[in-house]
Amino acid sequence: MSLKKSDVTENQPDPQDTSRRQLLAATGAGLAALSAGACAAEDSDGVQLAGSAGAPESCDPAAAAAAKAERIADAPKAPFDSIRDYFAALDAHGLLLRIPRVDQDQYQMTGIVFRSSDRYGVFSAPALMFEKIKIDGQWMDGPIVANHQGSMHTDCIVFGIEPDPDDIFVSYRKAKAYATKLLETTDTGRYPLIPPIEVSREQAPCKEVVVSGDDVNLLSFPFVQTNPADGGRYLNTGSVFTSDPDMGNNFGTYRCQITGPRTLRINSEKNHAGYKMLMAARERGEKIGHVSIAVGQDPITWVLSGAPIARGRNDDPVDELAMAGGMRGKPLKVVKSDTNDMLVPAHAEMIVEGEVPLQEPLQPEGPFGEMFGYLGPPNEKVFWMNVTRITHRRNPWIINSFAGMQRGYITSSVEALYDRTLRSMVPNLVEFHYPQDCMGVSFVSIDKTAPGQGLEAGRKIAGRIPICKVVVVVDKEMDVLNRTQMLFAMGSRWQPYPASEIITKGRGVLTDPSQLVEGETSKIVIDATKQWPEEGGPKVYPERNRVLLEQGAPEVFAQVDAEFGELLKNWGSS
Repeated sequence: MSLKKSDVTENQPDPQDTSRRQLLAATGAGLAALSAGACAAEDSDGVQLAGSAGAPESCDPAAAAAAKAERIADAPKAPFDSIRDYFAALDAHGLLLRIPRVDQDQYQMTGIVFRSSDRYGVFSAPALMFEKIKIDGQWMDGPIVANHQGSMHTDCIVFGIEPDPDDIFVSYRKAKAYATKLLETTDTGRYPLIPPIEVSREQAPCKEVVVSGDDVNLLSFPFVQTNPADGGRYLNTGSVFTSDPDMGNNFGTYRCQITGPRTLRINSEKNHAGYKMLMAARERGEKIGHVSIAVGQDPITWVLSGAPIARGRNDDPVDELAMAGGMRGKPLKVVKSDTNDMLVPAHAEMIVEGEVPLQEPLQPEGPFGEMFGYLGPPNEKVFWMNVTRITHRRNPWIINSFAGMQRGYITSSVEALYDRTLRSMVPNLVEFHYPQDCMGVSFVSIDKTAPGQGLEAGRKIAGRIPICKVVVVVDKEMDVLNRTQMLFAMGSRWQPYPASEIITKGRGVLTDPSQLVEGETSKIVIDATKQWPEEGGPKVYPERNRVLLEQGAPEVFAQVDAEFGELLKNWGSS
């Protein structure tokens, strides 16, 4: 089964006259239908706005559940070779919202991303498919897809695990448990390796169409300017492949500003492997650096490209393509680039190849709306690339990252790795979590057995992980995924003095807009565990109201679930 684009261009009004009514229907009724999970919404012209083409006509919950189960059974299964198969699975699970047409000259895509998160929350918002997009006054065929790993249910789907239909946190922890088991199969502290399989050009969908020389035109593809304040249109989800004789091969996700039909600027920060490799070649006196950029990657390759997963011990080179295979449980199919020796994902939507003039002056790039939710300042000196060849699938799909507005990638595999790494430093660690909707803040639970352990654990984590600027430590019974419980612990268990510690100088991330010195930040550890008398806390903490309810009426929740569960569950569907 392959996901089919809705035929929305036939018998439509002039695309220059995009219907405001239709857009509002897509963001309102369409999203409401998605939350119901039973009916597809249509506007008055019969354009389906949410759900799959096979959505049931009836809103009967039992019929809807049966139809959904059938769609899931027929959908592609993990590991997904392509972004198309993965989106077909998202569609079957009811996690996809299609938008037929959108005017990005008016930044409507960006507005829809914000509105979907406003309505459903960052961790429950649907994946989005924009099928026809107005860019620089021209209507272009998409699709552009976004938020494809936003919902916490996707952590399960990526690994081939059935998500819990009622609880995103349960889904997330199922995926995290799976990732933890993968880590336990090796003695390296990293995920297993399964080497990739090289295939011929004829077997590689990314080679279906070849564009080279003067025919290359990045502007002919639907790469967009996400925010009015951005420096221009960006290829912002590409896996940038670089190579070095000492550092090995690497790919990472760096924002790439399109500066012309055949030029782009690569914003790899100074601590990124891509920058280090190109700078090393520059210092060796080499004139040209070769780069390949994969666009529209399978979901596992995308995670490895954007997250700190594949770092080896002592910064030893790690074959990220092999690690992608290990996390998939199946070798990744790769193909050789046309203009260099680098192997790239064969089922990617597009491969952009080019040459970096290493001895020419570096060029400015940006600004760009970054992951902290603020406009990232221009980078005055970045490497840039002359694009010499583009190969792509027919009708290529473009992924756009709406940084700072959505969850960028599945994090269960990253946090499973952090749990394993941090537990050697904090033996009583229960769970670590850094939510992507509030970058810089992290939550950690511990099994506290002695006074001072809260601050000690937070201090070690703040020193180990650059992005942890605010570290909140709670007791083991508190759920680090539950934002309400975290705020509850801070409000009822934390005394700012003496249960806090400020670190005046620590290692930070380069995109933090509050930094005065690049890569340097102050940090705070908040001990929101129950403070023992030795720490200045009360002699006795009273029991929480919920605990008292469970103790005094132990059957209450079972009774409520049995008698009122469906009523409560279906409230959001009405």
